[in-house]
Amino acid sequence: MAMSFDRYMKDMIQPMRDELTRLGIKELRTAEEVETHLPDAPGTTLVVVNSVCGCAAGQCRPGVAQALQHDIVPDNLFTVFAGQDKEATAKAREYFAPYPPSSPSIALMKDGELVHFIERHQIEDRSAQEIADDLIEAFDRVCR
Repeated sequence: MAMSFDRYMKDMIQPMRDELTRLGIKELRTAEEVETHLPDAPGTTLVVVNSVCGCAAGQCRPGVAQALQHDIVPDNLFTVFAGQDKEATAKAREYFAPYPPSSPSIALMKDGELVHFIERHQIEDRSAQEIADDLIEAFDRVCR
């Protein structure tokens, strides 16, 4: 019996999801989940816009993992998956104005307001360690 394309894609994508969820980052899979969690999240919130691209695998997810080893981290950790959970991603991006849609990307919010944003072009040309250092600096500044 042949595996369906949807099942194949789910099997391919799941490890990319797991790379963040095993760090304690909660997936927001629907627009409703985003609406429930983002606007009223107390304190500080990290939102990772995950992606299947190579820079997500090589730099973004590893950089986030390294940054979350720091002593000071955001109160809330969320992720949406661009290209997979389209409505959730579109809803999350509404909170990232004035930045254009970008995936992968990383947003840091405080009391529902965007305070730090790392766009794809700032991920592609940097190492995971440089991304982690950027996030750690933002955590130290915003999450105290």
